[in-house]
Amino acid sequence: MKKTVSVLGSTGSIGTQSLEVCEKHGLGVTALAAHSSVKLLAEQARKFRPEYIGIYNEEKYTELKSALSDMNVKIVCGMEGLCEIAALPQTDIVLNSVVGMVGLLPTLTAIDAGKDIALANKETLVAGGELVMSEIAKKGIALYPVDSEHSAIFQCLQGNKRSQLSKVILTASGGPFFGKTYDELRSVTKEQALNHPNWDMGSKITIDSATLMNKGLEFIEAKWLFDLTPDQIEIVVHRQSVVHSAVEYDDFSVIAQLGVPDMKIPIQYALLYPDRKPCPTGRLSLTDYGKLTFEKPDFETFRCLSTAIEAIKRGGAYPCLVNSANEEAVRAFLNDEIRFIEIGEIVSAVLDRFEPSQINCYDDVMKADKAAREYVRAAVSER
Repeated sequence: MKKTVSVLGSTGSIGTQSLEVCEKHGLGVTALAAHSSVKLLAEQARKFRPEYIGIYNEEKYTELKSALSDMNVKIVCGMEGLCEIAALPQTDIVLNSVVGMVGLLPTLTAIDAGKDIALANKETLVAGGELVMSEIAKKGIALYPVDSEHSAIFQCLQGNKRSQLSKVILTASGGPFFGKTYDELRSVTKEQALNHPNWDMGSKITIDSATLMNKGLEFIEAKWLFDLTPDQIEIVVHRQSVVHSAVEYDDFSVIAQLGVPDMKIPIQYALLYPDRKPCPTGRLSLTDYGKLTFEKPDFETFRCLSTAIEAIKRGGAYPCLVNSANEEAVRAFLNDEIRFIEIGEIVSAVLDRFEPSQINCYDDVMKADKAAREYVRAAVSER
C-alpha cells in the first residue's frame, strides 16, 4: 500500500516542494491545509484530490468553500480544522510546515493520534521541545526532521551508535549580511533582508536567516531532536550551503551530508525513510563549486543567535519566550514599525525581562507566548 500524507502549510515553500515529492513518488495526499492562500490551495486540491482541505484563516473559509463547490471534499478551518487534519486515521505521516507557533498544537494532536511526523515547523520544538519529545517517547512514533541541517545530522547518524556521538556541526549560510558590522546593519532595508543568497523561503524564515535567528532556533531544535547538551552543538558558517551539517564521533571522525541547496532532498528523505530514490532536484558537482569555505559566526553582531543559545542554556520557558518575541519583532519589521537592527535588540531584552519558569503543559507554552508578544508590542510602540 502506498504511504499517505497530510500536508500542513501546503502553499508555502516547503509545502509546495513536498507535493512535488508526493507526485514524483506516488504518495497519497489525504489532506492539505494552508494559512490563507485560497487560490493556490484550491489549485492544489484539484490536482491532488485530497479528502480534506483546511484553511487556518477562518475569514477565508467561505471563499474557499465557493472555489471548491463542485468538489467532493470536506473543508475545515481554524485551529480546530488543522488539528482534525493532523489526526486523520487514514493518514500515515503528517508533514507540518506551517510557520510559527500555530504549528505546535497540530503536532501534539498528530502525536496523540499516533501519527509519524515529518517536521518543518521550528517552533514545535523550540517552544515545546521537552513536552513534544516526551509525548513522542510515550507514543513510540517516528519524528523525521525536514530542515536540511537536522536531516543531514539524522542521515549522518544512520548505521552508527548514537552513544558514540561527540558533537554535531550545524552549518549556516550566514545570510545576506555575513561580514557586516553592527553599525552597518543599522541601515539595512527590508528588501535587502529578504534577499537570501542560497535559499528560496517565506518572508519570516528569510528574515530569521538574515538575523541568524534561524540558526539559533535550529540550535535549540538539535538539542531536543538528538538529545544533546548545548556544548555538543557547534555552528559553522558555510556560505555555499553544500555541506548541510555533520557529526563528529568519539574517534574524531567527522561524517557530513552534502547536496545542492534544495529542500526537496530532506523532504523526500523524511517522507520515504529509509528508502532513497531519485529526487526531483539537481546533482551536486563539487568541481563546479571549486571550493567550500567554513568560518566562525559573529555572535556579537548577530544578537538573535547568541540570545537563542543562551535561552536553551537557561532552559524552562526561555526558548519559548525568545521565539515568540522574535515572531512579533519580525512582524513589526516587515510592517515597517522597527529597523532591522532592533529585532535583535528587542529579542535579547527578553532574557532579562522575564523570571525563570517551567513548561509542563501546552497551556504553559501559550502563557509564555502571550507574555512575550505583549512585551514586544509594548516595546515596539515605545520606539
